[in-house]
Amino acid sequence: MTTEEPPKPEEKRKKPNGVARILTAILIFQVGIGAMLVLGDVQLGRLSLPGQGPDTPRLTEPVRPGDQRRTYRPERDRPPTQPARDPGQLPERLMLTQIEGATYRLEGAIAEGDGARVEKLLSETTPTPETLVLQSPGGSVQDALQLGRHLRDQGINTQMLAGEFCLSACPYVLVGGSERQIDDRAQVGVHQHYFGKSSILPASFAVEDIQAGQGEVMVYLDDMGIDPMVMTHALATPPDEIYVLLPEQLRAYGFVTEEE
Repeated sequence: MTTEEPPKPEEKRKKPNGVARILTAILIFQVGIGAMLVLGDVQLGRLSLPGQGPDTPRLTEPVRPGDQRRTYRPERDRPPTQPARDPGQLPERLMLTQIEGATYRLEGAIAEGDGARVEKLLSETTPTPETLVLQSPGGSVQDALQLGRHLRDQGINTQMLAGEFCLSACPYVLVGGSERQIDDRAQVGVHQHYFGKSSILPASFAVEDIQAGQGEVMVYLDDMGIDPMVMTHALATPPDEIYVLLPEQLRAYGFVTEEE
């Protein structure tokens, strides 16, 4: 005579953490992109997601809750707050200049190769940099991630001043700082990125580039102690616009370190 074994209790399922939830949302977002790309293998550079179009306010206009998307034209528009110094036209790649003592300014677009180049520059500079004042319209995501990890490994702090800006890939450098100070009148903005090297890609490769790039960014933010929910704003903002984070959002997402 055989006896049936009692049914085994179901194992408790682990609740997905914040990163897992956001990765699920990103996957859905990417499936939508993939569907559009498959319809004709369109050019990735011409793929556009819903935006506010010509009615989008410029960066020169103040932001307020619910009105935070601005046109992404940093070469033309600057924050509404007048900075203490006029930077003029920013350099086409990151430049390091001393302000005072161990405080330096890191300013300019993030060009390909800047990650390794600035790492070397920081290691050779005397006195050794302790704080970097940032201002950049963004640029290479990979180089921003590389540089951000280096800053954290070396215990270098980051800072932003009133009327200055850190947009697109620049926030990844910003959050790499061991300690981070951001003036409430500075602009920190995020949006979607292109991760592929070619502007014309078969659909499968385009989606693969997006998945790999966004996955790397998510892991990086988590490693830096930043709430990955900030990516919801980036994913909802097309590359020709920028979502400017409010001071309270910067604190809530962990961009600003708590003062002891």
